[in-house]
Amino acid sequence: MIKIQKIIMNHDSRRIYFKGRPDHQSFYGSVLDPPLHEFVPTEEADIEALAATKHKSVDEIKAIIASLHEFNPMMGHRGCRLTVTYPEIAKMQTAAVIRAAINVQKKHPDWKIVPEIMIPLVGDVKEFKFVKKIVVEVADAEIKAAGIDLEYEVGTMIEIPRAALTADEIAAEADFFCFGTNDLTQMTFGFSRDDAGKFLNAYYDTKIFENDPFAKLDQNGVGKLMQMTISLSKPVNPKLHCGICGEHGGDPSSVEFCNDIGLDYVSCSPFRVPIARLSAAQAAIRKKH
Repeated sequence: MIKIQKIIMNHDSRRIYFKGRPDHQSFYGSVLDPPLHEFVPTEEADIEALAATKHKSVDEIKAIIASLHEFNPMMGHRGCRLTVTYPEIAKMQTAAVIRAAINVQKKHPDWKIVPEIMIPLVGDVKEFKFVKKIVVEVADAEIKAAGIDLEYEVGTMIEIPRAALTADEIAAEADFFCFGTNDLTQMTFGFSRDDAGKFLNAYYDTKIFENDPFAKLDQNGVGKLMQMTISLSKPVNPKLHCGICGEHGGDPSSVEFCNDIGLDYVSCSPFRVPIARLSAAQAAIRKKH
């Protein structure tokens, strides 16, 4: 929770806004994101400690850990799917985020902290509603117990093409959308970003691809899904705010595209922030003139 508090205090520096900053300290946390096997220990000492806690043998714990590994974990048992099978994970992570936000708010009463809890890998509105119900119940209970006024938002990562195609349904339930363009690119093209390097050079040589789609946003395909998401969702929920997170947030042409289609911000890795800020400013100026 201490680490989350530090993230809350510094997180907004990684967001680059096109139309001015909001009047609060925003911070989004993507809960449930890793594959299930990443929640369990890998070091021998940690495995032994877990075995002692659970009154099981080390071999039993190792067998459980091995059973959690998947052939393609990025498209497997992760994201919102974890809450369907293990609701306690979402409860634990939500409590940690809200408690950290409460602690920061108490230390800085002049700040307005608004945590944004982001539910990843949603492909159906029923998944989102299922997880959101758990998140809201836990968050409201933590806020009530602390006796403090704290606003929060619950939104989702748009990273599955089906989520883009049904964005109007999801927008009716969500407070914000964040495009996870790394995974959205992966799922739209249908190849793994971890393995695509084996053949992408041949695609460049034959001029099938002019650029790496994981570095420069594919505006004709992935971008069209993003535009569709905006056009479907805004009439349903005009207050919905949208941005992107991923390496595309530091690419100048991708930043300009995000501004053109009406996104509110881009978020990227810290070392890409200077380029992203410059690109966002240039895009805003070009659009104004």
